[in-house]
Amino acid sequence: MSSPAECRILVFASGNGSNFQALVDALAAGNIPNARITRLIVNRGKAYATTRAEKAGIPWEYYNLISHGFQARGETDPEKLQEARNKYDAALAEKVLALDEKTERPHLIVLAGWMYIFGKHFLAPIAEKGIKVINLHPALPGKYDGTHAIDRAYADFQAGKLENNKTGIMVHYVIEAVDQGAPVLVREIECREGESLEQLEERIHSHEHSLIVEATAKIAGEIVASQQAQK
Repeated sequence: MSSPAECRILVFASGNGSNFQALVDALAAGNIPNARITRLIVNRGKAYATTRAEKAGIPWEYYNLISHGFQARGETDPEKLQEARNKYDAALAEKVLALDEKTERPHLIVLAGWMYIFGKHFLAPIAEKGIKVINLHPALPGKYDGTHAIDRAYADFQAGKLENNKTGIMVHYVIEAVDQGAPVLVREIECREGESLEQLEERIHSHEHSLIVEATAKIAGEIVASQQAQK
């Protein structure tokens, strides 16, 4: 008898893990059907996300660029820094692909507050196995790629240069070009006169949990439907 269709999810996080918690809660409530989180990977030793994982009974693992010997502490040479990142990316991809193919290897990787940019040495072998990778970014598609996206949108709004006075958030597929993968879901957020940067940040962050849950549920549903179609 064949096993029931299921989307296995691996989550990467670096800090508090509130987006990870939103996924855990959504799964428990049945809002991401036929799916489960098989593992959490963090790259910061004190990431509170690990406490959340323990409470939810989800295995977690700490894997760090410096602590695990890929990059020397204080290294500044650009070539050595890039070489270290390439080796770390390749090792992390190998770690993911070494997970049991029938019980734990993911169909979907969700970057939920993962403060590290993956390069081709991670993304290529993961894509080759058909594993999808998504990320949440606090900007609209094609706008404010990279860091400080909210700050830059706010500065443009103050200068009267923000298109339609709107910024937003998106969940997108991860490709090598930072924050430029195809969007999965997008939510526009209008900037308000007299609002501080902190207030805008708070409003944007308040939408993140629902969007990452909706996007994960959408892709998980597509993965499960594809599995069922093949049976």
